[in-house]
Amino acid sequence: MRKHSVMAWSMVVALGGFLFGFDTAVISGAEKSIQQYWHLSVFEHGLTISIALIGTVIGSLLGAKPSDKFGRKNTLYFVAAAYLLSSAGTALAENWYLFLAFRLLGGLGVGISSVTAPIYISEVSPADRRGRLVGLFQFNVVLGILISYLSNYLISQGGDTSWRWMLGVQAFPSLLFLVLIYFIPESPRWLILKKGATAKALEILRIINPLNCEQELAAIQRSDLHNGSNSSNLFSGEYKTPIVLAMLFAFFNQVSGINAIIYYAPRIFEMAGLGAHSSLLSTVGIGLINFIFTLIAINFIDKIGRRILMLVGSVGLIGSLFLVAFTFYSGHFSGFAIPMYMMIFIAFFAFSQGAVIWVFISEIFPNQVRAKGQTLGSSTHWVMAALIAFGFPYLAETLGGAITFFFFGTMMILQLIFVWRFMPETKGKSLEQIENNIVLH
Repeated sequence: MRKHSVMAWSMVVALGGFLFGFDTAVISGAEKSIQQYWHLSVFEHGLTISIALIGTVIGSLLGAKPSDKFGRKNTLYFVAAAYLLSSAGTALAENWYLFLAFRLLGGLGVGISSVTAPIYISEVSPADRRGRLVGLFQFNVVLGILISYLSNYLISQGGDTSWRWMLGVQAFPSLLFLVLIYFIPESPRWLILKKGATAKALEILRIINPLNCEQELAAIQRSDLHNGSNSSNLFSGEYKTPIVLAMLFAFFNQVSGINAIIYYAPRIFEMAGLGAHSSLLSTVGIGLINFIFTLIAINFIDKIGRRILMLVGSVGLIGSLFLVAFTFYSGHFSGFAIPMYMMIFIAFFAFSQGAVIWVFISEIFPNQVRAKGQTLGSSTHWVMAALIAFGFPYLAETLGGAITFFFFGTMMILQLIFVWRFMPETKGKSLEQIENNIVLH
């Protein structure tokens, strides 16, 4: 029963990941109808698509403040409310500016949930299952993207107002998320370190780890003492190792080219000589492979560890990206060669970076600064995502496919060196043991 309680709490919070994925991808099916409905110029259309990403960057930068001040649980209430209002507001908006405001609110929800949800799950998970449970968040992001594509396809048959239903249908899972948050407890680590509510925290720790709850409580309290008076200042100097690890991890996540491929897959396939219909079909394939290999990865992450997934993934990413670059360079597009290499890329990405990023960043910071550290990693990720998404069409047009993908492949060689030489293994260790290994030594 206790084991299932932690799984149930993690699944509820991972619903935030499902809404994150759904909200990010749902606009792809509605964007042409929205452009026609409000007769938007090229600039206005671009702003309509990217406003949620701007909100995501802002939300990821602000995520630590509410998470530390009001608690992980209360912050998740705000995230659920933001998703609910955003989906209902964009579906009903008659005014373009109001539509933008609601899309921005949805983006804020995505940004804050990318900070708060992985922190919460990492803080309530037993050490031996933490990778898998935090990995549920990324699994749900990918599931949300896949369901939004399917939902858009089914709803698109509904005539001129179908775009409103595409955006509005998200209100149902958002409402479910809002209701279910009521049934999860607050993070015991937040209760101890920010509120001094030791008795309440111990009750929750007893559910998480009935055999060693007293020892875990003592370890959390000791970690607070170790950190000293400067402990809440992330940039005090003592946290430089986790800061460098988080920022480099988030940087490499995006310079793999993942968001360029997710956002511009049909365009890349058309550059490779496929027709528009085949390009859209290949995009569905990318969504499915992303989903399958994320599921495989979260089943392996606690067995073989974060580093092995990253080493295997980096080698696969290097191979697939250089194959894409070479195919563009040679000019010999043999039918489905580039889509096939892209799908190999997606498989290795989902198996490594995709599954590991939120787990690893949520683990490496000490209790006192975990929310700030997660904010730093998450905001680095989203700023890089925005830069790559905005820069890719220009790079592809100016430099061509060969040089663009050669650049991504070279970045993955640097990632392989980073993982091999610098990335610590966090598998099977408590958060306090990881803190001892990374910060205090």
